[in-house]
Amino acid sequence: MVRIEPMADRILRLDRRALLAGLGATALAPAMSSIAAAQGRPSLALRAGAGAIALRPGGPDTPIWTLAGPDLRFKRGETVEIALGNGLPIPAAASWRGIDGVPSAEPLAGRAALAPGASETIAIPLRHAGTFLCDLRLLGDGQARPSPVRALIVGESEPVAVDRDEVFLIEDWRLRPDGTAIAPGTDPRDTTPQFTINGLTTLDIPARVNERLRFRFINGSQRNVIAVKIEGHEVRLMAFDGQPAEPFLARGGGFVLAPGSRVDAFVDASAPSGSISSILLHDGREARPIARLVTSREPAIRSAPLPIAAALPPNDLPAQLDLKNALRIDLTLGGPQGDWVTPAKFAATAAPAFRAKTGRTVVLALTNRGDIPEVFHLHGHHFRLLDRLDDGWKPFWLDTLAIDPGQTQRIAFAADFAGRWLIETVATDWAAARLVRWYAIES
Repeated sequence: MVRIEPMADRILRLDRRALLAGLGATALAPAMSSIAAAQGRPSLALRAGAGAIALRPGGPDTPIWTLAGPDLRFKRGETVEIALGNGLPIPAAASWRGIDGVPSAEPLAGRAALAPGASETIAIPLRHAGTFLCDLRLLGDGQARPSPVRALIVGESEPVAVDRDEVFLIEDWRLRPDGTAIAPGTDPRDTTPQFTINGLTTLDIPARVNERLRFRFINGSQRNVIAVKIEGHEVRLMAFDGQPAEPFLARGGGFVLAPGSRVDAFVDASAPSGSISSILLHDGREARPIARLVTSREPAIRSAPLPIAAALPPNDLPAQLDLKNALRIDLTLGGPQGDWVTPAKFAATAAPAFRAKTGRTVVLALTNRGDIPEVFHLHGHHFRLLDRLDDGWKPFWLDTLAIDPGQTQRIAFAADFAGRWLIETVATDWAAARLVRWYAIES
């Protein structure tokens, strides 16, 4: 068993969702369905527009901006046709976090932001199974309303030995005294933090004895690095940021998620019938119960627990990376902005942070010069977190990484996909600005 030293040991300083689907998405759907049907592809229509969420029990819903549409669940190997309409008063850029190698869908670097009232159609091939995200937050800083994220689930081609597959989406909000919510990139003074799970302020998850649950934990927070712990159960970590990992047990049932990170975990309901186990969230200030795993009094789903789970089916990422002949690039995060710009000021004519040829291994040395943790996100490719001596890597792939102040982390990826791709960084402070650059992979 591989045991990874969890960041939870040094936490960084860290009812129902009401969505308005919008007439625009409805209008786009018939045309999309006929086009996709002719090509044998699944299709869906999404619309950016006004919505609301119940953040105050007993109070009125809080207005937000949403990306409304059907559930985003597909199978590996499918190509999905997506019609996106913008019903917002500002430009919108949909970001598909964790979907590698689709330059035509890359926001800003490969596709211009969508003007108010405009619409577009994109095709996204789903090469990998896993837990991914779609959101409008790239251009969301400082806007009139915050927006949530959408879970994008791509199922494996092979059967996976679980009884239930549950999304566990954690999001954070900042509420003014009048109940309205502020967007990130603004001063949070005089606001109250609020967390939701799947759009709810509280959540009970029923389970039968010996039932195996696959939890797709998603940190949909705007800026918070969080730790999650399931009390009284073994938690086997199976995938990170949408990519299968060498399975290992979370120490003490807890693990850490940077904003935008995802962890797939298997939990076997081993507690006695009728028992209740708390699911705790730690945001760097305090631990709080956010949900409960409730073992029902129904008969056990089977007489004994399932055997220890094997690794999830691979997504065919490379088994080895050529570090010896890698292109090595230093990138500074935090501190003076340098070549980093806000997404609203992004220009495709700016010089890239680096260029690499397809097939080359790229090693990035990420140094945080700021005084609080920075969160780095790589578009287009997944990376390995290298060991301190640069002589190996952790047994999982990532697309997002939190970096402590004064720390340098080295990551490596295989430049498999030609195109123009974004890189993002943001400090773990609600008022901090999201910053971007881009990199080029050339054939």
